[in-house]
Amino acid sequence: MTLREATIRGERFVWDDQQLDEPRPELFDADWWRARDELLAEAQGRGTAYFLAGLGDVPWVLRHNRRGGALAQINTDRFLYTGLGRTRPVREIRMLAQLREQDLPVPAPVAARIQSSLGFYRGDLITAQVMASRPLADRLAQSALASTAWQALGGTLARFHRAGVWHADLNARNVLVDDSDGFHLIDFDKARLRSPGKWREANLERLRRSLQKFRAASMDFHFLDADWAALRGGYTSVFAAGL
Repeated sequence: MTLREATIRGERFVWDDQQLDEPRPELFDADWWRARDELLAEAQGRGTAYFLAGLGDVPWVLRHNRRGGALAQINTDRFLYTGLGRTRPVREIRMLAQLREQDLPVPAPVAARIQSSLGFYRGDLITAQVMASRPLADRLAQSALASTAWQALGGTLARFHRAGVWHADLNARNVLVDDSDGFHLIDFDKARLRSPGKWREANLERLRRSLQKFRAASMDFHFLDADWAALRGGYTSVFAAGL
């Protein structure tokens, strides 16, 4: 995988030249895809994720970086610009490329766009869609996972932690589960590579609180204490084995 950089029509782009020959500003415009009848779906979160037909065999996901919290009331999507490499979309596309090189289950990066002006920037990221997958929260709202799947999830998280990957928002919506009960992580715009430390336990605890929150909101949410025990067992086994 080779990431390339260029300025096109006054905008900065970073892209994977195996996924895209050359980026164009319109590829980051949801209305452009909608006009072509190639905007497949939208998903609401902190920002909207747009599911696009893409230009190849695999559909794309477009996300526009948006602020959260009280500041979003007055500034929805502008961030302080201190260099291309410090922008969220560029950090994320580089992180995804690095994790893909390590065979970690993350979406394939396609392209990032930065629009900078007067010391601020707006940013967008396109990734390949993880096919036949849905958020773990949605899956558990409909049916239970087998104990072996929870163990597999624990093992997947252990692989990320052994690689030093700290996911800033590890929750039940940023874990995808596919039709084969394989797991993938998404949303790495604030992720970091860190030295070993207590952050690993804090990361797991963040996911557990997320699952408990969904369970508290619905009696039909399929998450038991035994499921978490299975996850921890899978985590410990894979982490210790160095797989």
